[in-house]
Amino acid sequence: MTRTKRSLLATAAAALAVTGTLISAPPASAADPAAAEVSPHAAQTIDNIGASGAWWVNDLKNFDPKVQARVAKLLFSSKGLDLSNYRYNIGGGGTAVTTPSRAPEDFLNADGTYDWSRDKGGRTFLKYAARYGVEDLVGFVNSAPAAWKTNSQSCGGYLNAKNTADFAKYVADVTDHFAEQGAKLDYISPFNEPNNSFDSCGQEGMLVPVDQRDDIVRALGAEQRARHQKTGIIADESSSTVSFNTEVPQWIAQPGTAQYVSKLAHHTYNNPGDDQLAKINETATSVGRQPWATEICCFGKGGTGWAQEYDPTIDGGLNLSKIIYKDFATAHDSAFHWWVALSEMIGSDPYAKNGDGWNDGLIYYDPNYATNGNQTLYFTKRYYALGQYSKFVKPGAVAHNVTGAPSGVDVTAYDLPHARTSSRGGTPMGKWVVVVNNHNTTDTSLNLHFNSRTPVKAQQAVRTSATEDWANVTKPAVGEEGQVSATLAARSITTYVFDQKGHDTTAVTGARQGKQSGKCLTADASGAAISTCTGAEAQSWTYDVSGALKGSNGCLTAGSSGLVTAACADSAGQRWQLNANGQIVSESSGKCLDVSGQATADGSKVILYSCTGGSNEVWTKQ
Repeated sequence: MTRTKRSLLATAAAALAVTGTLISAPPASAADPAAAEVSPHAAQTIDNIGASGAWWVNDLKNFDPKVQARVAKLLFSSKGLDLSNYRYNIGGGGTAVTTPSRAPEDFLNADGTYDWSRDKGGRTFLKYAARYGVEDLVGFVNSAPAAWKTNSQSCGGYLNAKNTADFAKYVADVTDHFAEQGAKLDYISPFNEPNNSFDSCGQEGMLVPVDQRDDIVRALGAEQRARHQKTGIIADESSSTVSFNTEVPQWIAQPGTAQYVSKLAHHTYNNPGDDQLAKINETATSVGRQPWATEICCFGKGGTGWAQEYDPTIDGGLNLSKIIYKDFATAHDSAFHWWVALSEMIGSDPYAKNGDGWNDGLIYYDPNYATNGNQTLYFTKRYYALGQYSKFVKPGAVAHNVTGAPSGVDVTAYDLPHARTSSRGGTPMGKWVVVVNNHNTTDTSLNLHFNSRTPVKAQQAVRTSATEDWANVTKPAVGEEGQVSATLAARSITTYVFDQKGHDTTAVTGARQGKQSGKCLTADASGAAISTCTGAEAQSWTYDVSGALKGSNGCLTAGSSGLVTAACADSAGQRWQLNANGQIVSESSGKCLDVSGQATADGSKVILYSCTGGSNEVWTKQ
């Protein structure tokens, strides 16, 4: 059961082992100034992409071992999703929980000893994940064991403050046990959706007030440190971005807490807009930790908001891909975790949309399997949509923002830096992965420019659509100047993989026009303002690999007192992200370039302000 970390080169090669014949495309034309552009400056590094093993494992323990093995292969192998993260539910015992499959066993006996034979289903798939070499295993807790809860149940109530140390010891003991079994937990999440008590008892859960979260984190962190465990802590798994953005800064600022927090975890059940997603980045920047999107499901009825529906079609697949795109491109999350990998909430028809089921799974099984013996697995397009990312965008991939995409098209680009050295030496080779969602009901042309001095070669194109599942399709044409040309099938998700010799990039130069004012970002002595677009030197900005915006007077700089112009020095305050939605975001603060007071007159000041999603924060290249 030894876990072996796979190299990015090996996993990329495995991901491309999809059968099919490729058809050559005509040569691409020279660089098109109107093309979408891959930013020369790197954004966040991707840690992992995964899903949860909650609940369904308690049903699957009753399935034929051959079906269990097939499920593991579908989730963890290179022929399946090739997940780089798996979330194992550390159960709270299920006391008083009314849904049997949502009542996972804990390991704690009444006398304080452990029974490690419990939780057969959970242990089975955790071991499978470890055997397949899933890069990051996360243990997450919905409820502490009932004996330590204020209501003596696994749903509702709080963790008794006097049992905080007991709980920390328990989680550390579980971590040690699985490490000895060859399934090392890389991260622990000690509480989940802490604002929701789940006192209806349909599942496990517990309230964790803001002023208790830091106590639990410190207790667990200290216990881990005393044992020399190399397991990170992620928190606080808020169910909404609003809670995350308002509450994380409160508990993590308590003395001695931040040192134990490896990543910040949030859910997106409030269907956040660009303002809230950008605020995640600002919150994470303010505390110096990368954010992870660790849970989402159950959208439907044509949108990405919470709604009851079972939808196995490309509509559901595209909605999932839209959420991943937004999390990576606007929130700058470093991880994306779907809720449950499998579900029995299939409703009245496993092959068609219906209002009786739920979009909580990727693969489904018959809820009546125990009485009718049906162990058939039913696939959704969400399964294949997640795979368009998880099979190709591997841990260590570096996201690069893509601006200027056609309407109805989402584009994200990922550089795989560790794939750069050939195993036989010689010229270093790079790999780029580009994932494209076409939400349009018609085929759409995409021209994409890599801003590269070195040749880019198309290696593979894989597509999921209404009629295709990870199908090999025509490779895009690539011109001499790093220009890629492709035709995107209607309502589809396509992943392109490119080789690149060397890694030189060119800077992007041009004016930036405000959407609301129609005026251009203009350098002045104190920083920047807006003025009528004239093509003047003060309106020309060069954006380079360092993330600097260089104007006529120097580099635009986010200082302690606001925006200033200063000599270019590659300082933190001089690094900017040009988001796909037009936001220009300071890497040092997470705030946006904003026209103060939504003014439109020439000379109106440009300031740093929390990203609101307003049109006075949208800038397009001229």
